[in-house]
Amino acid sequence: MPKMKTNRGAAKRFKVKKNLIKRGSAFKSHILTKKRPRKIANLNAPKYVNDANVEQVKKLLCMS
Repeated sequence: MPKMKTNRGAAKRFKVKKNLIKRGSAFKSHILTKKRPRKIANLNAPKYVNDANVEQVKKLLCMS
């Protein structure tokens, strides 16, 4: 049986922290002048993968 390969795009986007999977946030790379400071702070706050998608992400990361 061949080895399972991790999806490299998913490996760069998700980090596994204990029992949660951390993800990035969109809309924070440019055109920040018209965004409120509170919105920018919320975009920088840690985000986690929704429970409905955890199994899919684990499959991409070869964790299951």
